[in-house]
Amino acid sequence: MTALVDCTRAELLRLRRWPAVWITVGAWIALALTFGYVFDYVSYATGTESFATEATARDALLAGLLPQGVPDVLVQGMPMFGGALAMVLGALVAGNGFGWGTWKTAFTQGPGRLAAVGGSLTALTTFVVLIVAATLALFTTVATGIALAEGQTITWPTATALAQAAGGGFLVLSMWALLGYTIGIIARGPALAVGLGLVWALVVENLLRGVGSLLGAVEQLTLFLPGTAAGSLVGSITGATGTPGVLDVIGGDRAVLTVAAYVVGLTAVVLLVMRRRDLA
Repeated sequence: MTALVDCTRAELLRLRRWPAVWITVGAWIALALTFGYVFDYVSYATGTESFATEATARDALLAGLLPQGVPDVLVQGMPMFGGALAMVLGALVAGNGFGWGTWKTAFTQGPGRLAAVGGSLTALTTFVVLIVAATLALFTTVATGIALAEGQTITWPTATALAQAAGGGFLVLSMWALLGYTIGIIARGPALAVGLGLVWALVVENLLRGVGSLLGAVEQLTLFLPGTAAGSLVGSITGATGTPGVLDVIGGDRAVLTVAAYVVGLTAVVLLVMRRRDLA
């Protein structure tokens, strides 16, 4: 246990000092803020022909920007670009250990394979928690500022809604990060892992879902894909599917179980592969 804690602290120090990690996290924050608040608020503030004739639509747009809408905004971007960036983060964390010789040093000179890999996975999970927490804090601040600027009454979301959104977002980002981590371990490098992960998340799954409307066997296969589970989990939280990546293909309970199964399964694969891996 002491070795695991030491490895986790060392890995957290490495991630904190690594510019690529902060660039990836910054990209997520920028994209989530832009698509979650900036575009919608600019549309509300400037108005369009549809808004000029449909006051209800304009009011609904503003309602989504206020504090009570934070849980939905928090998770709506996670199945698509949030998941893609989490995969990049996971692939970088795992894959660069081969090019830098980190894994070889840890495995041959100590503290051992289980502690080194466990510490790396724990540090990655910690970063995912911090990303979700930082995003939630930022969105709450922005939504409160919009409410004050527009003279709206501040109504806070319920603790249950916040917990569901934060927990769902953590599961989704953890699954994608572990998928990138697993590909990075198997590919022994970050470049191929990042490329394969992005192609899968942004292209392959969407193509399979499109083909699934024509072929029943493919449609059944898509029910078990990570993107389907992540999108359906977020869809069960927000209750809407208009955002890219947000789906209602499977029920919320099944989506949670599927995402959790991926998290557990991918962790087991990483531990098994690294336990037997020849780093020479």
